[in-house]
Amino acid sequence: MPEQAGAGTRGARRVVRRSSVRGQILDALRAALVGGELTPGEVYSAPALGERFGVSATPVREAMQRLATEGAVEVVPNRGFRVTERSTRELAELAEVRALIEVPVMLRLARTVPAARWAELRPLAEATATAAAVGDLARYAESDRAFHGAVLALSGNQQLVQVADDLHRRSQWPLASGPVAGRRADLVADAAEHMALLDALTAQDFCVVSSLVREHFTGADG
Repeated sequence: MPEQAGAGTRGARRVVRRSSVRGQILDALRAALVGGELTPGEVYSAPALGERFGVSATPVREAMQRLATEGAVEVVPNRGFRVTERSTRELAELAEVRALIEVPVMLRLARTVPAARWAELRPLAEATATAAAVGDLARYAESDRAFHGAVLALSGNQQLVQVADDLHRRSQWPLASGPVAGRRADLVADAAEHMALLDALTAQDFCVVSSLVREHFTGADG
């Protein structure tokens, strides 16, 4: 089977500024993965991706190594990096683990956090709705993690926030069949749950909080 690294050069050539190149490339690759621009099962070489983003192969390799530790890609010796082919079962397992971690925390926060603090998070929820409205998968994924991270940060447990964010990011990598949230309607419905969750947290409606969080993780993009 011929190497498919050349696929990394498809589309318009993107130029990344030289400052903080490594971080920018990592962000760009994550966005490309979530948006379905990098296909599960396909191999991409660092030089080809470097050409695509207008940088040398070195920062691409470094970023891809980081993505390999996150389970998004696999190293293919002498060829490059293969985008991991994930299954619906893996996604379901991630959703289950996230629920086990986040539901108890959010229920505790619902009992202790004043309504004014929940109101401060509404702009973050609105940002997910804005991204959903235009079907921007990469932007939605970023704003979705920002919202969930801000909610969990109210617990004061930074280790919890980091673990939950890692699980959340892993749940956003595309399935072998394509991006998890392929339709704008899925994203819009998912974003609406953020507002509903804030309403339930503000009202201290524990049953609704628990139900919304569990359903949210198994929805369009969790």
